[in-house]
Amino acid sequence: MRQASIAILLVGALTALTNCTNKTTLTTKDAASAKGPDLLNPASLNQTAPPMFRAKLATTKGDVIIQVTRDWAPRGADRFYNLVQAGFYTDCYFHRTIAGFMTQFGISARPEVTRAWTDANLPDDPVRQSNTRGRVTFATAGPNTRTTQLFINYGNNSRLDATGFAPFGEVVQGMDVVDNLYSGYGGAPADQFQLIEEQGKPFLEKNFPMLDRILTATIVPAP
Repeated sequence: MRQASIAILLVGALTALTNCTNKTTLTTKDAASAKGPDLLNPASLNQTAPPMFRAKLATTKGDVIIQVTRDWAPRGADRFYNLVQAGFYTDCYFHRTIAGFMTQFGISARPEVTRAWTDANLPDDPVRQSNTRGRVTFATAGPNTRTTQLFINYGNNSRLDATGFAPFGEVVQGMDVVDNLYSGYGGAPADQFQLIEEQGKPFLEKNFPMLDRILTATIVPAP
């Protein structure tokens, strides 16, 4: 009887230990799930964007509303939606603004975030819309190299269409704000692209203090 009692106690202890382990595992998984998208883990930013949505860029010159139509460039729309949702564009500078051509942004203010996205290349979308005034498009360094940088067209840049630049949205409010972004440096900041990536916001603040930037970017309801 004593041996049977000991066996029962051992079984009970093992069961309790197993249950405890399972609860710990579940708690760990739940915590990881609750953490959600992580800017340092590009693979975690994988939501499908709504068919149409708007993003509000609150900039140092005023608000800009971009309306995105997913059918125009689905992969680009999804990437932009996820980056905005995760706060990627907070404190992001318009680091290359060339009057009459375009303004470019999309290098994170945080170097560790920039490093995480360096190789997060996005396959190209077919070009279904033209790069006309106000259209928003991902910058590229060749086929299938889109990551986080975007540009807003100032004029009719339809010549870009044939080289794979696929607009996914357009400015529907605040194009006057875009027109007034500081352009005095022209393309000069982009000539120091590596230093911008390595040092982030402090480098631009020190060396190009007149640049405008995005204070916050948020998803807002489409009408």
